[in-house]
Amino acid sequence: MGMEEVMGAHGVDAVLRLASLENFIQNYPPAEKERDFSFETVSLLQSTLEQAYGPRGGRGVALRVGRACFKSGLKEYGSMLGLTEMAFRLLSLPTKLRTGANTFAGLFNAHTDQKVRVEEKDNKIFWHIERCPLCWGRTADEPVCHLAVGLLQESLYWLSGGKVFDVKETTCIAQGDSTCTIVIDPTPFS
Repeated sequence: MGMEEVMGAHGVDAVLRLASLENFIQNYPPAEKERDFSFETVSLLQSTLEQAYGPRGGRGVALRVGRACFKSGLKEYGSMLGLTEMAFRLLSLPTKLRTGANTFAGLFNAHTDQKVRVEEKDNKIFWHIERCPLCWGRTADEPVCHLAVGLLQESLYWLSGGKVFDVKETTCIAQGDSTCTIVIDPTPFS
């Protein structure tokens, strides 16, 4: 659905055709808590975005899709996680960032086959994806988990009430690293 919000139905259909995933055209997987959408399929969709739009264009589309996915996820899981409750919204920004990061990691660990670990050091938040669907089975010269970066960018924007943060993927399993690590500077730009 995040892809459709960014690219439109025809754009998604074209990417699905290019990825030889015609079975998903007008037949998206249900929004259930079942783990039916394989890591191979997720990774294939990400690499196909780069094939369709070029490396830079594919990166930009994946970032936007990640942002759109956060909005959908918030509707689906926000109240269950307590993120939309007034008590959470009134916390200080540093506490919201720390609590939000750990809550999101818990959500991914509980409802997907992804394995996420959050670490704080050197005044940064490190989002380690130890089992990553975005680069599953891929080899690359640079980090490719742009959808995850977009998802975290939008979550920080929402948590902070509209502030922008520096969010960068510094290591990637597709490059041969042990984890996909996204570094978040908790000091907003604006």
